[in-house]
Amino acid sequence: MSTLAPSTASSVPEPVARQSAVRVIAAISVGNALEWFEIVIYGFLAVTISKLFFPAENDAVSLLITLGTFGVTFVMRPISSLVLGAYADAAGRKKALTLSMTIMLCGTLLIAVSPTFAQIGLWAPALVIVARLLQGFAAGGEFGSATALLAEQDPKRRGFFSSWQFASQGITTFLAAGFGMGLNALLTPEQLLAWGWRIPFFFGLLIGPAGLYIRRHLDEGMEFKRAPQEASPVRTTLLDQRGRTLTAMGLIILATIVAYTGLFMPTFAVRQLGLPASTAFAGAFWFGLLQFALVPVFGGWSDRVGRIVIMRRAALAMLVMIVPLFYLLVSYPSVPSMLLVLTVMGVVASAYWGPISAAMSELFPAATRGTGLSVSYSLGVAIFGGFAPFISAWLITATGSKIAPAFYVAFGVVVSLVALRAARRYGVK
Repeated sequence: MSTLAPSTASSVPEPVARQSAVRVIAAISVGNALEWFEIVIYGFLAVTISKLFFPAENDAVSLLITLGTFGVTFVMRPISSLVLGAYADAAGRKKALTLSMTIMLCGTLLIAVSPTFAQIGLWAPALVIVARLLQGFAAGGEFGSATALLAEQDPKRRGFFSSWQFASQGITTFLAAGFGMGLNALLTPEQLLAWGWRIPFFFGLLIGPAGLYIRRHLDEGMEFKRAPQEASPVRTTLLDQRGRTLTAMGLIILATIVAYTGLFMPTFAVRQLGLPASTAFAGAFWFGLLQFALVPVFGGWSDRVGRIVIMRRAALAMLVMIVPLFYLLVSYPSVPSMLLVLTVMGVVASAYWGPISAAMSELFPAATRGTGLSVSYSLGVAIFGGFAPFISAWLITATGSKIAPAFYVAFGVVVSLVALRAARRYGVK
């Protein structure tokens, strides 16, 4: 049983060459963005999918069922995190990343070609649920393997390298939002319902093979290569390192709630604020662009000043701002107010997202890092993030208040602030 402490800069070899580092960042970012695109686009098209696969007499019930199906995929993540996380620690990050993308493409293919409820009845939602479960299984091992590989490139710049995990998810957001804008602008509602909604899923299938090729030609980080292999990474993570695992899970709660609340915003803007769908997607596009541009900046900054100080200040800023921001948006539903709210949320969230992957990585030694990251992330996202759109929609319906999603974000802030205190005790700076 390994008793290694979390790796530090003094215990690992010299940084990788610049050319190799750029190749790793590009490979992880492209592949990661494509994988998450398949998940995010489902959320962005929730209103359309609810009509085609989960019809109900009440539109609100239909949407809730669709968003619930979105969350069901996250139930698979803890299971796959144990399987693919342990596989990443045993066989290598590269093989685990290639396997996860292959499974993701299978789920995407199933959604792209599935007949609708009008064509085959109850078999249609059943096929969609199976496809979403496959995608959830693939995503469960993606975060741990990708983050571990990035974190092990250069410990002195771990914050910058690891930040590309969340920066690449920004690519996903503005890419999916771009499809949302284009589909709503170029197609009639009838065309969108008939066949247009399938276009983004076929896009993922066309680009997927390129992602597989890139990942197969990656090199493992030297930190992982030189680490002693853990005989039972799952047991060690869940038992011997349970405190570290729970701390990492606590850190991710705010990050995932904010991320999936942002994913819910197009649906919120259309159904609750009455804004045009194209405007709502434009806001999400801007949110993703901010994430892609700013997360590496804050990640690199954390290499100089530390992870905890940046994340704590970002969390406190979110706690102070989130309710007034939603109140502003609900009171003055317009394009300028939505862009203002998403800009503030995007900047503050990026400050938290930038250092978080490095902070989580530093909680675990290299021998169990893949498993530890996968398990903590998957549990946090499954419980708190994946159902965030559903919870937000339910809170609005149950309370009658359109600002209700803000209180769920505030809850995430409180939990993550507690986790930040624990992370410092485990040596994260």
